[in-house]
Amino acid sequence: MEDKEHLYGHLISKTSRALMRYLTMHFKEDDITPEQWTVLKRLGEQDGITQKELALLADKDQATLTKILDILERKQLVRRGRNMDDRRSFLIFITDEGRRLRERLFTYVNRLFEEEIVAGIPEEDLRVFLATLMKIQQHAESAKET
Repeated sequence: MEDKEHLYGHLISKTSRALMRYLTMHFKEDDITPEQWTVLKRLGEQDGITQKELALLADKDQATLTKILDILERKQLVRRGRNMDDRRSFLIFITDEGRRLRERLFTYVNRLFEEEIVAGIPEEDLRVFLATLMKIQQHAESAKET
């Protein structure tokens, strides 16, 4: 009998860990982790949002995101501001330094993926892979709700 969890779940997880190690290696010089990068990247897409909104965008739980934001704030890449609509929450903003780093790393990461990670894989294969991966994610998300 075929081990479906190993074929799909384990391989997806193993690939994800390999990509995280790859990014960690390439981010060392910039003193940023892949987790911090994810938050910085998402914040650059939608600046001035609540921590709760950012947690959803970055797919991070609140406690993890708080720790990441503390680190990014110490590095002066983000700042927290008062939320005039809700004094119980803060709005998160990317700083000018954070935006410059985000733009540089965004270009760098895209080039790395193009030249090293997906190099030599036909575009059609990548399209099918992404569509399939999105379906698996959707099924896993909807399955947890039932």
